[in-house]
Amino acid sequence: MADKRVDLSWDEWDELNDPRPSENEFDQVVEEALTRRGFLSGIVAFGSGAAVMGTGALLSSTAEAATTSRFAFKPIEIATDATVHVPEGYTWDILTRWGDPLFSDAPEFSHETGGDAVSDRIFGENTDGMELFEVGDKQLIAVNHEYLNPKLNLPKNEDGKPTSADEVKKLQNLQGVTVMEVEETGDGWKVVLDSAYNRRIHHNTPMRIAGPAAGHDMLKTAADPEGIEVLGTMNNCGSGKTPWGTYLTCEENFNGYFGSTDAAFEQTPGFKRYGIKGESRYDYEKFDERYDLSKNPNEPNRFGYIVEIDPTNPDSKPVKRTALGRFKHENAEVVIAKDGRIVVYLGDDERGEYLYRFVSKGVYQPGGDTDNLLDEGTLYVAKFHADGKGRWLPLTPETTGMDEVEIYIHTRMAASAAGGTTMDRPEWVAANPIAVEAYCALTNNKNRGVKPNAGGDDTSPNAVNPREANNYGQIVRWTPADEDYAADTFDWDLYVMAGNPNVHGDEYAGSANIHPGNMFNSPDGMAFDTAGLLWIQTDGNFKNEGDFEGQGNNQMLVGDPVTGEIVRFMTVPYGAEVTGLCWSADRRSMFVGIQHPAAPFPDGEGKLARSSVVVVKREDGGLVG
Repeated sequence: MADKRVDLSWDEWDELNDPRPSENEFDQVVEEALTRRGFLSGIVAFGSGAAVMGTGALLSSTAEAATTSRFAFKPIEIATDATVHVPEGYTWDILTRWGDPLFSDAPEFSHETGGDAVSDRIFGENTDGMELFEVGDKQLIAVNHEYLNPKLNLPKNEDGKPTSADEVKKLQNLQGVTVMEVEETGDGWKVVLDSAYNRRIHHNTPMRIAGPAAGHDMLKTAADPEGIEVLGTMNNCGSGKTPWGTYLTCEENFNGYFGSTDAAFEQTPGFKRYGIKGESRYDYEKFDERYDLSKNPNEPNRFGYIVEIDPTNPDSKPVKRTALGRFKHENAEVVIAKDGRIVVYLGDDERGEYLYRFVSKGVYQPGGDTDNLLDEGTLYVAKFHADGKGRWLPLTPETTGMDEVEIYIHTRMAASAAGGTTMDRPEWVAANPIAVEAYCALTNNKNRGVKPNAGGDDTSPNAVNPREANNYGQIVRWTPADEDYAADTFDWDLYVMAGNPNVHGDEYAGSANIHPGNMFNSPDGMAFDTAGLLWIQTDGNFKNEGDFEGQGNNQMLVGDPVTGEIVRFMTVPYGAEVTGLCWSADRRSMFVGIQHPAAPFPDGEGKLARSSVVVVKREDGGLVG
């Protein structure tokens, strides 16, 4: 029987790997569970005008269309084909693809074998979060490689499963992070081959462990008895950028890489909460004992962190910042509080998990020492109330009943103990550069009101996650008290509720800024441009049928936080997710990631599908957006 694990999304794999009761056995339904009347009256408001019109005031699609648009393009229709579409007056081109060289001595890509050599000198697989950095007149892009498509990476193997240590190493080298220099030539944007800045960071790259968990017994192994050095980073999802010019890469679904060669393996409570079982997704444990739980039970505790990388120094060692917590990190949005402290917003991308915030102890001073800013501080979990207010709850021994260090290793347990609000898969967080407000994409949660989370916490509908069996998702926005990101309280509303007004006439139709011309499902990646427009990327159902009829392939939209208007800018090939976004230094080029296309993109029929980074430009040379 064919092994279907490699064909599943990570979300589906978690469901298969760790099923939970199908019946709602919660002790009680939370008081904040909303009726449809409550849903429509108090929590969906968008645009700064909401404060003037009253809480819950909604624009109709007609009123939305009448507002003055800030978008420099005509919105596009949905697509269901195998290519990229952008608005009239814009062009797109390929910057780089999985298997393309970073160095002139890299092996040529083979569609027959998925790349012949065990090489870490090529662009990796499944691009995700990315950021652009300037070094003098040079431009560097750091980009994540989230996970694998084994049937493409090892196309000659049955089910794409590795059969040797060399094949495992090949898969390990395809993941992690690429740092590459790029330049615009007369023939378009290119990767600068053999640049001194080019490098790959993957599963076997030496890294330092820093922060409160460094040296803890749960991080010690036979290879690292002091618990301060680790090899590699994995399942790198979203990203972040610090004010001091470093790259933050986020370890997400690390649990699926570990298994046991001992059939008598038993789950610990910590392993259960993080979905770590005796069987892995890619069979690494059969060829690399570092991933074998029966031989290295502490190795999984060394993953699930934020990793800081200096892209401007190719000799620098990446650092795992344990003070930012251990969970399935989506991205890391860094802002500066009024007093100069660093604030980092963090989402845990699993159904019914939590939204977090880190506030540094130290103050950021441009040009000063920043090495400890992400190592010392307080981690918080978000609590949303039904009245549109919220509070950040500190994760401390007093609030969690846990050891001070274990909070940073078993952060999910700490958030449950502190009483945070269970969320519908918190994905990217984005902060508005021209207003003190932040947004989080809650991509979907079919288990809302149906099953508890992995810790048994109540996931009944609540104010910020009001729909049972939520397959569409929403975006929550909050404004910190006194316009200070370090404040412990905030006001919140829902900027948009995704939905399908062609299929539904209730709350599943979406909020009033959703209409047949812009509907979508599963908001995921998000980023603001310098003008304060919010770019929204989707990773959802692309079958264009049933509840998703008329929504087509995944897409990138752009929203105006002031008016609430949302329009479609880009569609990607069938099966692909659009994820990762940054701009060139002059903002005249936009770099966008195309992950896991099912269609033979970009090389055409008869070729392997290849995750890619594309460049979008305006034909008139103007600013993109």
